[in-house]
Amino acid sequence: MSANVDLNNRPDYDRVLQDIADYVLNYQVGSAPALDTARNCLMDTLGCGLLALRFPECTKHLGPLVEGTVVPYGARVPGTSYRLDPVKAAWDIGCIVRWLDFNDTWLAAEWGHPSDNLGGILAVADHLSQKRVANGEAPLNMRAVLEAMVMAHEIQGVIALENSFNRVGLDHVLLVKVASTAVCARLMGANREQMLSALSHAFVDGQALRTYRHAPNAGSRKSWAAGDASSRGVRLADIALRGEMGIPGVLTAPQWGFYDVLFSHTNKDLALKPEDKRAFSFSQPFASYVMENVLFKISFPAEFHAQTACEAAVTLHPLVRNRLHEVERIVITTHESAIRIISKVGKLANAADRDHCIQYMTAVPLIFGDLVAEQYEDEFHAAHPLIDRLREKMEVVEDPRFTREYLEADKRSIANAVQVFFNDGSSTEQVVVEYPIGHRRRRAEGIPLLEEKFKANLATRFAGQRVNEIFALCKDQAALEATAVHRFVDLFVI
Repeated sequence: MSANVDLNNRPDYDRVLQDIADYVLNYQVGSAPALDTARNCLMDTLGCGLLALRFPECTKHLGPLVEGTVVPYGARVPGTSYRLDPVKAAWDIGCIVRWLDFNDTWLAAEWGHPSDNLGGILAVADHLSQKRVANGEAPLNMRAVLEAMVMAHEIQGVIALENSFNRVGLDHVLLVKVASTAVCARLMGANREQMLSALSHAFVDGQALRTYRHAPNAGSRKSWAAGDASSRGVRLADIALRGEMGIPGVLTAPQWGFYDVLFSHTNKDLALKPEDKRAFSFSQPFASYVMENVLFKISFPAEFHAQTACEAAVTLHPLVRNRLHEVERIVITTHESAIRIISKVGKLANAADRDHCIQYMTAVPLIFGDLVAEQYEDEFHAAHPLIDRLREKMEVVEDPRFTREYLEADKRSIANAVQVFFNDGSSTEQVVVEYPIGHRRRRAEGIPLLEEKFKANLATRFAGQRVNEIFALCKDQAALEATAVHRFVDLFVI
């Protein structure tokens, strides 16, 4: 037989796909902490979306692709009057959720925002619940939404623990697409073969580059990329449920599979050496670990690696606000991941550029004592040249301990320290913050503030009576879980 002939022996589905499929189809979410955290995550995620509706650069993306489209049992976009097909609704919900970089975060070898998957989950669940009632069936309830959130968090987060997509230039929204595909297929009633097919298409699909997250190309695509990914997950789940065949060896196929094409280092003639080959690594099975340990952005709409730097800067604000003209230098001590993705010098071109710059995110609270979304906008930046003058005086250095404990499973710190030095030789103390207020270690302190954040975000869109009604329901775990999805979404319709 010629050495150039391919053996056409169709393989079994790759083990990773089978593990994800079996988890989604068979796992019973029984963790009370996971479900409680999912409830808080639901509140926070929807609140972030409502707040984003204040920004025209976000809202210009929303609504039907064809004006006047009527969709029977269409999924609603919270805070609006839109009723859309589930694919576009997932895009819109995901877009508003991510726009301000204020929803939850997961940090490991890969980073990301697992609540981005709510775009697909809520759109599909709302549509299905309405359709069931119209057919005389029981509606889908919010317990199913919370369970899907736990599973989506777990898929995205466990894959991210030991597998760095950013180091091969791929964006973390790949994991949003995979997780959304899995849980949306489950909500839609997929069997195992359909689930495997859907997952295979998620990996064989085109994958986003990280170009739009990094200098000098950082821009607003990073604010809608996750909505796009979650929406694509809904579309792929639908394709699979229509009977589309899968691609069993999508990950492991020599030369043509995901590992060889996108996850390994290749030489110029595309021939892979054994030492170049890479495959996914897993340190634990899928359960409910990620939701239980997810990081909330409570105080600042800022890229998470800078959250503790912002907190340190707020602490220093009373000590430096009257001496800003005397500053000689500012030292930010941080971890390797922060240096790699958000340390920038030079001109910042837009709001998306600024909310991924640790120097900018430290300078603003040093000056003003807080950091809010409006302070990234062009008008604010132009009106306050002191921000850039302080940025020019900043040094960013790595503390190896911060880097090490960022990855240690029993710590998962996101530490930063800030110290300000003055022209007369004096200095502030070095303020070190190892765990942000949204960390699991600070849940007791953080959840009341998260609830206040949610109520404030609700009030940007709804009258007081509706705010109180939504908040009371979301505070009651049992009542929320028993509520029909479409009735829950009714509360968020304008």
